[in-house]
Amino acid sequence: MSVPNHVAIILDGNGRWAKAKGLPRTAGHVQGAKTLEQICEDAYHMGINYLTVYAFSTENWTRPDSEVAMLMELLRNYMKNSIKRAQKNNMCVRVIGDKSGLAEDLRTSIEKLEQATQYNTGLHFQIAINYGGRDEIRRAVVKLADKVAAGALKPEEIDDKKIAAELDTAGLPDPDLLIRTSGEQRISNYLLWQASYAELYFTSVFWPDFDKNELAKAVEVYEKRDRRYGLVEEE
Repeated sequence: MSVPNHVAIILDGNGRWAKAKGLPRTAGHVQGAKTLEQICEDAYHMGINYLTVYAFSTENWTRPDSEVAMLMELLRNYMKNSIKRAQKNNMCVRVIGDKSGLAEDLRTSIEKLEQATQYNTGLHFQIAINYGGRDEIRRAVVKLADKVAAGALKPEEIDDKKIAAELDTAGLPDPDLLIRTSGEQRISNYLLWQASYAELYFTSVFWPDFDKNELAKAVEVYEKRDRRYGLVEEE
């Protein structure tokens, strides 16, 4: 079985899941967080080494204040409880995105979690918070421009590797498979640089209902894809 090394997931459908059950949107986010904990374990047991999830985008700040506040509180609780869980499961956890836009206490919790798990050798788990693909590329360009201005880098020396080295995902392999739940068929500003050759898989299942069997379906479809990376198949 050809299991993808790196899977990226857009966690979509929490609100609609809750609405369908007559529950407040916040209930969907709570259940979605529980689903994520289980999927981390399932992914690693399936042989997936890297899992990157889209938890909170730069555009999500436009949601109702009450929902944003609830999501931030969920993240706070997750960070506080994650060190013990990550150590138990040998997970290496990393947060990508513009952390400067987050509250100081949340940034501190993220730093503690990343430092405590940085040498773990199990699943490499990346959480995208206050993340947007365009913003990530913009921030990388600014860093490169600063190096050019300082005389540390020549414009003609800038190549794909140097750009990738300035992205939030520096040092990580590109995703092989990108999954989006809830039926939407777009990537919504997620990993725009990194997912250029990722296989895309869309499912109508809302994220809170996404489980091991649904992940296995996505991997099964991935296995049947012919990844040519722009090359012509030999006859």
